[in-house]
Amino acid sequence: MANNTILVVDDEIGIRELLSEILSDEGYRVVLAENAEQARVCRNQSRPDLVLLDIWMPDTDGITLLKDWANSGVLTMPVVMMSGHGTIDTAVEATRIGAVDYLEKPIPLQKLLSTVKQALRGGQSKPALTISLANLGKGPQIVELKKKLEQIVNLVSPVLLVGESGVGVEHCARFLHRVNTPWVEPEQLSFLADNPVGILEQVKNGLLFFREIGGLNKLEQKGLLLLLGKLEKFNVRLVCATTQPLAELTAQGTYNSKLYEILSNLTINVPSLRTHREDIPELANQLLSTSIETGEVPFVHFSTAALNTLRNYDWPGNLAQLKSVVHSLALTCTGSEISAEEVQQVLTPPLSPTMSATPDIPLNVSLREARDLFEKNYFEKLIDQESGNMTRVAERAGLERTHLYRKIKMLGIKLRGHGG
Repeated sequence: MANNTILVVDDEIGIRELLSEILSDEGYRVVLAENAEQARVCRNQSRPDLVLLDIWMPDTDGITLLKDWANSGVLTMPVVMMSGHGTIDTAVEATRIGAVDYLEKPIPLQKLLSTVKQALRGGQSKPALTISLANLGKGPQIVELKKKLEQIVNLVSPVLLVGESGVGVEHCARFLHRVNTPWVEPEQLSFLADNPVGILEQVKNGLLFFREIGGLNKLEQKGLLLLLGKLEKFNVRLVCATTQPLAELTAQGTYNSKLYEILSNLTINVPSLRTHREDIPELANQLLSTSIETGEVPFVHFSTAALNTLRNYDWPGNLAQLKSVVHSLALTCTGSEISAEEVQQVLTPPLSPTMSATPDIPLNVSLREARDLFEKNYFEKLIDQESGNMTRVAERAGLERTHLYRKIKMLGIKLRGHGG
C-alpha cells in the first residue's frame, strides 16, 4: 500500500487537505493538484496509481481533463470522479470515457477508503486502448482502408485523409496514433498564421491532427508549410484531413502548390458510407447498443424493415449523420421497436419555405467568403426551424454536435433566444 501514489485533483483547498490527511494516514503517498494544468504536470511527473478527480473546476472541468487523457493515450491509471452536485448523466459520461467509479461529496470515510482500495485492486497495469476501425464497418471498402493504414502506420511522413464530411477521419487518425504518446487536435487552426511551430513542443513524440485544412487562408498555408519543416525535430507525426478538392484549389491558385505537393505524397481516401451499404445495418445496431448501454436512450430495437430503410438511404452526412439519426430514433420511438415509417419521418423532415431561400451572395468576394456566407445562412435557418434544438440541427446537417458547435462559433452565429 505504501508504494501506491494517489493524485488528488480538486480546486477546494479544504477538500485537498482533508483527503490528503486521510489517505496519508492509510499509508498512501499523496500528490495534490488544484486545477487541470497542475494535474497534467503531476500525472506526468508522479505517474500516480490512482487519480481522484473533481468534476467541477473553474478552468478545465474534470470530464474534459479525463477526455484529454483518454484521447492522448495516457489514461493508463484508474480515475475516480468526485462531485458535490453530480447527476446520473455526468456519472454515465465519466464511466463511458474511462472513469472506474464516482464519489458524491461529502464523501463518507468508509466509502472513500473502500472505493480507493477497489480501484487500485482492479486498475493496476491497465492496458492502453487499442484503436479499431470496426466503428467504420467491416465491408471490403473498410478492409481495404485498414490495409492501406497498416502499410503506413510505422512511417513518420505526413498523411492526408480525404473524404466527405462525417466519414470518420478521426478513427483513421487514431489508428495511426502510437499509444501512450501525445494526441493533439486543435479546435482552431488560426494559430498557423502567427505561431505555427509553438504547438510542436506540446505534441512532442506524438501525433498532431488537423481535421480540416481545406479552408486555410494564405498565411495559414504558409504557417503549415513552416510547421511541416519542423516535424522531424520534435518527432511529431502530422495527420491532416479535408473534404475539399485540394487539387482543384491548387490549380485555381487558391492553395499553396508546394504545400499540396508535400501533403499529397501520402493520401488516403476514406470511403463514404453509401459505398459500403452492407455495413449500415450492423453499424446502426452497434450505435444503438452503445447508446443503450451508456443509459443515453431507452431499450429499443430496429425492425428489419427499419434497417433496410437505413441501408437504402444515401447518407450525405455519412457515419456522423447515421449516429445522430440512430440517437434521435431511439429517443422518439413510440414503442419498443423502431419502425421503417419512423425512420422515414426522421430522414425526410418537411422543408419550410424559408429553407429553400438562397441568400444573395455578392460576386466580388472570394470563394471561401461566399461559402462562409452560404453556411451562415444555412445554419441560421436550420437553427431557427428547429427552435434551437442542436441535436436535430446536427442530425439534419450530418455533423457531430461538437463539430456543429465549432462550425457555429467559427461562423459567428449567436444562439441567444433559443432553448436547445
